[in-house]
Amino acid sequence: MRAWAVERPGPIDTAPLVRVERPDPEPGPGEVRIKVNTCGVCRTDLHLAEGDLPPHQTGTIPGHQAVGVVDRVGKGTTRFSEGDRIGIAWLRHTDGVCRFCTRGDENLCVDPRFTGWDTDGGYADYAVVDEAYAYPLPPRPCCARASSATAPCAGPTCRRAAGSASTASAPRPTWPLRWRCSRGQRCTS
Repeated sequence: MRAWAVERPGPIDTAPLVRVERPDPEPGPGEVRIKVNTCGVCRTDLHLAEGDLPPHQTGTIPGHQAVGVVDRVGKGTTRFSEGDRIGIAWLRHTDGVCRFCTRGDENLCVDPRFTGWDTDGGYADYAVVDEAYAYPLPPRPCCARASSATAPCAGPTCRRAAGSASTASAPRPTWPLRWRCSRGQRCTS
């Protein structure tokens, strides 16, 4: 597959992202692979490329705002099927046992893993993710594909904030979310 990888971090004008050819990744148990349709550029990706966040492995493929269609599923996968449209976010794994995870604040986990930093991200033809850290998206976007690319990054952040501010009269939002596109049409994930 074609991908962009960080070989030697440095200022963007020194071209730290290099076009590479890699074997297509295969999903493991509980994982899904997507054919990436689009991937947003987050400032975090630029921090990685420029070395502000030192890469955790040589040749890391950045990109945690990946949106695509599931084309392969690993053994034991139950949440998604081939053909589902999903997004891959920055947070890719939590330990599930620390004080933050057990109270529902997994974004503060003491032993997290991140897409495009600890493992390869979406600046590639394909990306693999644990199904627990993927987000369902409307199957047929009613606006441009790129409009969904920020959903896996900003979406969970906003959802977490809304949940923190929830009250009895305004409970924490749950999936499936209802998306409203730039044309004002409603899409359901």
